[in-house]
Amino acid sequence: MINIKLPDGSVRQFENAPTGEDVAKSISGGLARECVAAEVDGTIRDLCEPIMQDAQIRLLTTRDPESLEIMRHSAAHVMAQAILRVYPDAKLTIGPVVEDGFYYDIDMEPVSEADFSKIEAEMKKIVKAKLPIRRKSVAKKDALDFYKKEPYKTEMISDLEDGSISFYEQGEFSDLCRGPHVPHTGFIRAFKLMKVSGAYWRADQSKAQLQRIYGTAYFDKKELKEYLHFLEEAKKRNHRKLGARLDLFSFHDEAPGMAFFHPKGMVLWNTLLEYWREEHKRAGYVETKTPIMLHRALWERSGHWENYRENMYTSRIDDFEYAIKPMNCPGGMLLFADKPHSYKELPLRQGEIGLVHRHELSGVLSGLFRVRAFHQDDAHIFMTPEQIKDEILGVLQLVERVYKTFDLGFHLELSTRPEKSIGTDEQWEQATEGLRSALNAYGKEYKINEGDGAFYGPKIDVHIKDALGRTWQCGTIQLDMSLPERFDLSYTGKDNEKHRPIMIHRVIYGSIERFLGILTEHYAGKFPLWLSPVQAVLLPINDDLVPFAQEIRSALEDAGIRTELDDRTESLNKKIREAQMNYIPLILTIGAKEKEAGTLSVRTLDGTVKYGIPRDDFIQRTLEHVRSRKADLELFPAE
Repeated sequence: MINIKLPDGSVRQFENAPTGEDVAKSISGGLARECVAAEVDGTIRDLCEPIMQDAQIRLLTTRDPESLEIMRHSAAHVMAQAILRVYPDAKLTIGPVVEDGFYYDIDMEPVSEADFSKIEAEMKKIVKAKLPIRRKSVAKKDALDFYKKEPYKTEMISDLEDGSISFYEQGEFSDLCRGPHVPHTGFIRAFKLMKVSGAYWRADQSKAQLQRIYGTAYFDKKELKEYLHFLEEAKKRNHRKLGARLDLFSFHDEAPGMAFFHPKGMVLWNTLLEYWREEHKRAGYVETKTPIMLHRALWERSGHWENYRENMYTSRIDDFEYAIKPMNCPGGMLLFADKPHSYKELPLRQGEIGLVHRHELSGVLSGLFRVRAFHQDDAHIFMTPEQIKDEILGVLQLVERVYKTFDLGFHLELSTRPEKSIGTDEQWEQATEGLRSALNAYGKEYKINEGDGAFYGPKIDVHIKDALGRTWQCGTIQLDMSLPERFDLSYTGKDNEKHRPIMIHRVIYGSIERFLGILTEHYAGKFPLWLSPVQAVLLPINDDLVPFAQEIRSALEDAGIRTELDDRTESLNKKIREAQMNYIPLILTIGAKEKEAGTLSVRTLDGTVKYGIPRDDFIQRTLEHVRSRKADLELFPAE
């Protein structure tokens, strides 16, 4: 008798070894039809696999998050099967699940998105047939014989250790795979092929170039429709397109991965930094600046030369090797070591908007999201061990205040010691516990990422959520007891003895370039009034009113409102449309009535129009709105 314990604590008994499907059927037929796999003693298995001994089981249905990955893995097999039907000479390599879908790398004739309909039509036939998906295990030599006409599968099998090799079959199709998979192809209810790109076999440029075909799949057609709508929205918000259209920034072949900021982009940039400086001054930070190129010896001392050398740009000057900084930390160490410190000065919070360079492969460069030159809003906090908890709490509160201004939600993750690291076990334990206790005191939920810390210390990563629900890792708080040791930093304690300070590395924007890209997509280019490069545009309705409009512009500019004047000989409607297309928050119409009365007609981006607003009242309300950094455009709320 085999005893199967269910999540509710109940136990079901079976005379023979049951499968997960048998357990599901013993509960209800409806449950069995929706079951995808079974988690047996913590391991996810195929639903048809026998359970040979007493076990605790959780049945995974189409509603469980783990099931989506299993189904997408099966969808990759269905796509590969369909491709072989349409292109019989194609040779398969690998087809993993990725975020939001799957792909398969295939050695075949070039295809384009125009060919997707043929493949999808064949996939629909395979899904409709509800072909059972079954696992088989054979000896390595038998697997090599079975796949002898498949060069890539043969190469993969040859690399495996001797023993049992598993593969899955569905109809005439079989594929080398660990699984698990859905019970039959009918579970792949909603799918779409997304794009095709080139890829080298095993990422080696000397090997064959393959066709990488991406797809996505959902259990529900509604979810697929929502995802495709999300992609359309994301496409509209693409920061590279908006950056060009709104004249914010550009990229040039002469400096790959390095952004050129235009005048309007610089207004955004400086406004972000003004806010950063304001908040940091309130939080007790001082601002510093360190050189971007430093001697190799410094990088050897910090550990970067050993651990980060492949990402650094170097130069030889006067027979000495220098490196352009990939991080601001070592310069911050030199600043602290420049003079003696007392415990009375601690905590010392030093912030720096530092320009750093990192050599990223050309294939991963992506607009402002992945660049080779960027500015970090770095800060180093030097403190005593007793101050760790309060300082980390202070940083978390500053992070919350800043992100709230941009209407960005966030969640926290604690990353622990990686395999490649510097420092002692004792230092890592103390640092990790310091972060953990501060997070517990902060009171928000957090996730633990084992082994994902920086090489010099554990860290708290802050993941923001934008208007589309996408998450981005921006802020980070890293506790470091190793660099103060390497640079022999010290302070004089109450006992008049020398002590080693504890140090926090932290950023909030992260990369300012990347943060600007995120904000551009978050706001879809419609920046709030306080951030907008152009806050107001004046539209005189005829040429005679241009001199008066110029007077108004001067008054607004003198008050600190960023204003443009559109004095072209065009229709008013055309000027309004273009201002709206440029996402200018406040569109001010100047006619004879406005000139005579000294008022303004104010149109906001949402289409609201207010007439007869006194100029001084408009200036006062606008400045108040900007100072409060509001996200809305309600300058004149209903009485």
